[in-house]
Formats: sequence, structure tokens, C-alpha cells
Amino acid sequence: GYRVSLQGNFFGCNQTYMAFLEYNPRKHIKLDPPLNIQSNATASKCQIWWSVWNVPWYLAEILQYELQYKEYSMSWEVAMNKTLPSSLPQVEIEATELRSGIAYAARVRCKVSENENSYHSQWSEWSQTTVFKRADVLKVSEKILNIKTMQYLFIPLSFVSLLYLFWNCKLSQKALPALTFPRQLLSFSHSIVCTMGILR
Repeated sequence: GYRVSLQGNFFGCNQTYMAFLEYNPRKHIKLDPPLNIQSNATASKCQIWWSVWNVPWYLAEILQYELQYKEYSMSWEVAMNKTLPSSLPQVEIEATELRSGIAYAARVRCKVSENENSYHSQWSEWSQTTVFKRADVLKVSEKILNIKTMQYLFIPLSFVSLLYLFWNCKLSQKALPALTFPRQLLSFSHSIVCTMGILR
């Protein structure tokens, strides 16, 4: 440990004040805030990651992070706080915790884990913010409607296509070999099977 004293001249007299009789730097750490915070939101989750700067490797492995996020238009005083269980500089937020179509802001801070006895620190300042928005999810009813619409359109289009092939083959029957129509019909049948497979 160290002994920390303060010296000053007060009213013409030099005086010394003992601030700490025994000062251990390991027990008084304040880290720089995390940097380069970024996010990527999908319909199922939001991934947030960042980096730390000027942190020795032996401290980086025992860091503890706290995430704070809120709706962009709200105050940080009503933000959600999460103390992360891992020392990895990343976190995922489930989509169920986010409102669709609403912009969110998130930030993070760090300190040495409270489970560590050799070092002790206070929370760093908050990082810069990252803004994200959960992607919209297509409702089940809309999916069913789209599938039914495709099925309804498929039947008349298939009928019209079949008539076209039949008429085209009929007009060119004299000029083409006898196997032309069966080949076209076979090709058309194959396309129908493939399309039905996609619709399923």
C-alpha cells in the first residue's frame, strides 16, 4: 500500500494532512467508459456490442457491465437496467421486451466485478448511446392471407397457361414433331408441381 498526504500553505504556515494512512490503488479503480457501442435489431432480438479501451487484459476478464435502455423519447430516469452476468462485451435483448416500431436508445458502463477480491472499482461513466428499432413482424393472419391469395391466383393462371400451350401446340402441330406437345405438357406439369411445393 501507499501513504497519501496533502501539503499546503495556510495562513503562512506549511501544514500536512494525512488523506490515507494506507492507500491501495487496486481498491480505487475507475475505468474509462466503453467505446464503439453498436446494435443490430431484428424481428426476434436486438444484439448490442461494444469495446473497452485502456484496460489491462487481467482486468478485462473480470469486468462487469450494466446495460441501460429506454424508448428514445423517454428520460433515462425511467430506463431499464440490466447487470450482465458475463464479462463479454455484448448482450442480447429479446424482442418481447421491445415494442414494435418504437426507437430505443441504449448505453453501457463497466467496473471490476463485485465477486473479485483482489481489485475494487466504482462504475465508469456511461458510454455513448446506440439507437435501434425492432423490425416489424408479419402477422400470422397476413401470412395466411398472402398464401390464400397466391393459391386463388394460381388456379386461373394455370388454366390460362394450359389453354395457351394447347392452342400454341395445335397451331404448330403440322410444323413440329409429334413429341413437341407431350414435352411441353410435361414441362408445364413439372412447373405446376414445383409451384405447389413452394406454396406449401
